[in-house]
Amino acid sequence: MKQQNTLYVAAITMVATLGGLLFGYDTAVISGAEKSIQLYLINGLGLGSLAHGATISSALIGCIIGGTISGWAASRLGRKNSLLLSAFLFFASALGSGWPETFFFQQGVPTMGLLLTFNLYRIIGGIGVGLASAVCPMYIGEIAPAAIRGRLVSFNQFAIIFGMLVVYFVNYGIAHGQSIEWINSTGWRWMFTSAAIPSGLFAFLLIFVPETPRFLALRNKDNEALRILTRINGKEEATRIMKEIKTSVEASSGRLFSYGSTVIVIGILLSVFQQFVGINVALYYAPRIFESMGAAKDASMLQTVVMGFVNVVFTVLAIVTVDKYGRKPLLMIGSIGMAVGMIAIGALAFLKVIGISTLVFIIVYTASFMMSWGPICWVLISEIFPNKIRGRAIAIAVASQWAANYFISSTYPAMMEFSSGATYWFYGAMSLLSFLFVWKMVPETKGKTLEEMEGLWHKSS
Repeated sequence: MKQQNTLYVAAITMVATLGGLLFGYDTAVISGAEKSIQLYLINGLGLGSLAHGATISSALIGCIIGGTISGWAASRLGRKNSLLLSAFLFFASALGSGWPETFFFQQGVPTMGLLLTFNLYRIIGGIGVGLASAVCPMYIGEIAPAAIRGRLVSFNQFAIIFGMLVVYFVNYGIAHGQSIEWINSTGWRWMFTSAAIPSGLFAFLLIFVPETPRFLALRNKDNEALRILTRINGKEEATRIMKEIKTSVEASSGRLFSYGSTVIVIGILLSVFQQFVGINVALYYAPRIFESMGAAKDASMLQTVVMGFVNVVFTVLAIVTVDKYGRKPLLMIGSIGMAVGMIAIGALAFLKVIGISTLVFIIVYTASFMMSWGPICWVLISEIFPNKIRGRAIAIAVASQWAANYFISSTYPAMMEFSSGATYWFYGAMSLLSFLFVWKMVPETKGKTLEEMEGLWHKSS
C-alpha cells in the first residue's frame, strides 16, 4: 500500500476512534463523581446499596439499548450517520448529567424525580456509548485493509482506554486542592459536563470521513464504494476486493442464521466473557477500591491515573502484536494473567491484607485484560460476521456485552457486602473459563479479508 493511502486510512481511523474515546470517557467519568452522587441522590433520599449500584450503572441500560438498535442504525442510517447520532447523544448527556435540575428541579434538593432525571440523562449517554461501541469497530473493520485491520481496530480500544485516562486526569484536576464540600456540591457536575468538548469535536470531524465501501455496496452504490476502496488499496486490489464484496452480498439470503448459529454464539460469548471477568468493576469503582486499601481521596484519584497509564501501555502492546501473533494466543495469555490477578486479590481480601501487593495484582489483572480481551474482543467482533448479517449480528453481540456489563457492575456493591474475597474469585473463575472458550471455539482471523472469513462459516454451517 502506498504511504499516502496508509495515512488516509490512519486519518479516517483516528476520527472514528474518537467514538471510542467518548465511550471510555463517558463510562469512566462516573468513577470521580460516584461518591458525590451517592451522598447527594442516594443517601439524601435514604436509599441503599441496590439503588446506589443501579444509579452508578444506569448508563449501561442505555448501552444495552444503543447496542440493540446499532444493527438497525448501521443498516438503515449507515455507519457514518450512526456515529454522528452517537456524538449528539454524548453531548446531550454531558450537559444533562452535570446539571440535571435544569428546567424542572431546585438545585441541591434531592427528590425521586431528580434521581430519575439524572438516570435518564445517563441512559441517553449510554445509548450513545452502545451505538459507538458497535459501530466504531464495524466502521474501522470495513474500511481497513486485511493486513493491518487488527491493528487499526485495536486503536479503538486504545481510544477507549485513553478516554478513561483523560477523564481520570480531568476528574483529578477538578478535585485536586478543592474541599470535599465543593466536590460534592459542584465538582462532580463539571466532571460530567467536560464530556461536551470531545463530543462536539467528534461530530465536527465526522463530516469529513466517507461511508464504508461495504455499506455502499449493500446499497448498490458500487461506483462510490469502488472509489473509496481504490483510494485506500490502489486500483488493482480495490477491484479484487469489490468482486469479493459483491459475491458475499449476493451469496446469502441475509437471514441472521443463514451462516449457521455457531458464529452468533461465538460473538455473544466473546462479549459476555469480556464483561464477566470483572474489568468494569475495576474501572467504575477504582477510586473506592484504592480508598478501601487506605488511600486518601486525592491519592486514590492519583492511583487511578497510574492504572490508566498501565492500561494505555498494555493496549499499545496489543496493537503492535495482534497482526503478528494473532488473536487467539493473546486472548489465552490474557485470560491466564487475569485469573492470576483476580485470584490473588481475592486471597488477599480473605486474609485482610491491604497494601502495595493489592495494587500490584490489580495492575497485573488490568494489564492482562488490556493486552488481550480489551482490544481483541472488538477486533474479532468486527471481523467474524459475514457482510450481509454484520450489522444485526454485531448488534446482538454488543447488546449481550452491555447486558453482561450491567449485571456485573450493578451487583458489585451487594456482592462486596456479602464477601469481597469471593467476589474477586468469581471474576478469576470467569477468566479461567474464558481461556477454555477461546481454546476450543474461537477461530484465528489474522490476515484474512472479511469476505474470506465467510468461507469458514459456510463450511461449519
